[in-house]
Amino acid sequence: MRYTFLIIIITLLQLFSVGAALSLRWWLQPWDETVPLLLNGVTIGVFVISNGLLLLSRSKLIANSYRWVSGWMLVMHFLVLSALVTSLLYAVYWLVMTLMGATTELTGMSAFGLRTFFLFIFIGLFIYALYSAYIPVVRRQTISIDKPMIEELRVAVASDLHLGRLFGNRAIDKLRYLVVQSKADMLLMPGDIMDDNTQAFVDYDMQKDLIKLCESLPHGVYATLGNHDLYGHEKPISDSLRGAGVHLLNDEVWRFIHNEQPIWLVGRFDNHKRARVATSELLAQVNPSEPIILLDHRPSDIVEHSQMPIDLQVSGHTHNGQIFPANFIVKAINRLGYGYEAIGQGHFVVSSGYGFWGIPFRLGSRSEIWLITIKSNMIKSSVSLLGDQ
Repeated sequence: MRYTFLIIIITLLQLFSVGAALSLRWWLQPWDETVPLLLNGVTIGVFVISNGLLLLSRSKLIANSYRWVSGWMLVMHFLVLSALVTSLLYAVYWLVMTLMGATTELTGMSAFGLRTFFLFIFIGLFIYALYSAYIPVVRRQTISIDKPMIEELRVAVASDLHLGRLFGNRAIDKLRYLVVQSKADMLLMPGDIMDDNTQAFVDYDMQKDLIKLCESLPHGVYATLGNHDLYGHEKPISDSLRGAGVHLLNDEVWRFIHNEQPIWLVGRFDNHKRARVATSELLAQVNPSEPIILLDHRPSDIVEHSQMPIDLQVSGHTHNGQIFPANFIVKAINRLGYGYEAIGQGHFVVSSGYGFWGIPFRLGSRSEIWLITIKSNMIKSSVSLLGDQ
């Protein structure tokens, strides 16, 4: 699996390099005669940077070298996207001029305009992707369950925070503001809370901000561990979360009372943990006639869970692809790769995540939290019966 992943990355790097080199060659073409060997130099330079960064990442000579590879791939990706959009604009121009019976040959001014448009799109993609990563949106969803609830429960969900040097104190404070403003009763964080380790969490004293977040909610904050929380730093990450007041559910169940109504929380380890407990074993510890909420980092078991007495499952992990067009891949390989859907007996929410992985950019996805209001269908039935009497 490891070597397969490496082969995919190497292949993608070469394909991105070809696309980026062709895009730059077109953009720099007017200056080719002025600067000898410019286009060939650009092509060579693109491939040298791509493969040089790849070798550095494999040698581990630079800390967080995967960010440099990811960042360079993003630059090349945006170059290709800018070229495709510009080509589409030119195709429209060619079609209009053809229909008008005019010449389709570009003048010097038209060629300059296309290159300016290319540059505008390239810069615009970076600004928009940065905005989508750092400015979260609140998704609201109301669900009705066939179990008794005296009053509705407002659940906020923030998955995949990836707390680290690029996403830290301000993000936690922003999250606290959003959940308080939304009048959430509790916050659920289904995995990938830290960005592999606790180094930045400790260096920037994020614990004090996380403590404030936990204290701001009536029922507190509950979390499970995701794959990035299990990459060799499970204990310090778990200790840091518990120290801040987060209720960590590692293959555990928890029963709390909301306005005299018992509600169960079930938390699973990510499947990176080979010895994790099966969902059916965890459900054997709860009362299935009472509302049940499951935190499961990956949405990979949704079909199986839809046949169990789970009222709501919240997941993350997919990031909704994070960068277009990966969102289409996520959709293709998952029963529910992103969003909300009622399936079988339960309701399922897969978040694109509150933070991001690797580099602070999102395209085709958005940093978000979900606010899920859980109501009971049985309340309506009771009211209807009273009305009939």
